[in-house]
Amino acid sequence: MSAIFLGIGSNTDRDLHLLRGLEALQMLLGPLDLSAVFESESVGVLGRRFYNMVVGANTHLSLVDLNAALKAIEAACGRRDSPSPGRITLDIDILSYGNLTGEHAGQMLPRPEVVRNAFVLWPLALLAPNAVLPGTNQSHAELWADWQGDQQLWPVPFQWKGCALTSPALLEAPLLRSRSGG
Repeated sequence: MSAIFLGIGSNTDRDLHLLRGLEALQMLLGPLDLSAVFESESVGVLGRRFYNMVVGANTHLSLVDLNAALKAIEAACGRRDSPSPGRITLDIDILSYGNLTGEHAGQMLPRPEVVRNAFVLWPLALLAPNAVLPGTNQSHAELWADWQGDQQLWPVPFQWKGCALTSPALLEAPLLRSRSGG
């Protein structure tokens, strides 16, 4: 059994596609640990604002089989049928898989975006603050505390199966525009 963290995002019918993605992931993986949901400006893609979150789970699937299953979930949500670039119905990325580091099955693990993008690192730090990112000696919370960057990001209300994923206290947090230079 391997502990995994997945990054999930959508900028097209965001609520619908995140909900469909979570349902499919629960069917694939069983119990899920879910972060708060954040809205962010697009990074690396021209287009609308994204909703992003992180999912934690355990799996018996190999890395290759997990990746194939995630691509199938994306496709079922119309990912490959998107008529225009920059419109992403559902994106699911493997952020980490067990303690693997380096390139495995054509993927770099942990995914380099973990430490670069606030829309990955903030929800990851909230979901599993004490977990250590493989290949580092730092917890997700420590990495988030040290994060330097310039991205727009804010928590948004989101419910799944009748439960609020984003706490009221977090919703009152100020917009994060950047944390560079102190």
